[in-house]
Amino acid sequence: MLNVSPIPAFQDNYIWLITNNNHAVVVDPGAAAPVEQVLAERGLTLEAILITHHHHDHTGGVKALLDQWPNARVYAPAAERLPAPGSIALSDGDNVSLPELGLELEVMSVPGHTLGHIAYYAPPQDQAPQGQPLLFCGDTLFSGGCGRLFEGTPGQMYQSLSRLAALSDDTRVYCTHEYTQANLAFCHAVEPNNPELKKYLQNVAKLRQQGVPTLPSPIGLEKAVNVFLRAHLAGVRAATQAHEGVELIENIDVFAALRRWKDDF
Repeated sequence: MLNVSPIPAFQDNYIWLITNNNHAVVVDPGAAAPVEQVLAERGLTLEAILITHHHHDHTGGVKALLDQWPNARVYAPAAERLPAPGSIALSDGDNVSLPELGLELEVMSVPGHTLGHIAYYAPPQDQAPQGQPLLFCGDTLFSGGCGRLFEGTPGQMYQSLSRLAALSDDTRVYCTHEYTQANLAFCHAVEPNNPELKKYLQNVAKLRQQGVPTLPSPIGLEKAVNVFLRAHLAGVRAATQAHEGVELIENIDVFAALRRWKDDF
């Protein structure tokens, strides 16, 4: 059976470790040392590295890991600089086969945070945790939030998030930062009367007090609490218009205003 677990790195990054028996794949290893420690402790063989985008806190450990595991395959977005010679360049609609884990992934183009950002989606399968679909989405969708627009436009990010929101509600979101509590504080400022959000805020506070990760979260929950997936709703529009002091006609305008609001929150 597949197991997915976080390897903490830096202040708030998670490097996702996917294992099946003694085979391992890691997602966005910004640092090598914590990965090498877990691989050694658990007697795992690194088979592949999955990269969602080019930022150093997602790629910085690739070279050192390849020094130790030269046969590991590296998969990365074709539209960005590849993290290592021989990396397998991926574009929207490509498939990644990880036979050592019995896992097949679909590649989704999700620009916004960076122009070439991709996500990896695993459809429902018996070996997956609880049989649910899995989404490794880097810095595009966070629990309660979304990535900053370092390279892309609000329109690109809005389209990317809409694409992820269209996945089934039980899809488990494995993003790469523990930003949930701060993100929900912003969501609460936008939607202070959202009952699902209030409940999630309480649950997240308990988890963080215990030092437990808040991730993964299901897409269905994100659609209920994450204001960046709720720009089409009248209440979110009204709150954002009140903050901006102008009328916002299109959903994309609401989203763009929400992102600006969050940047200064």
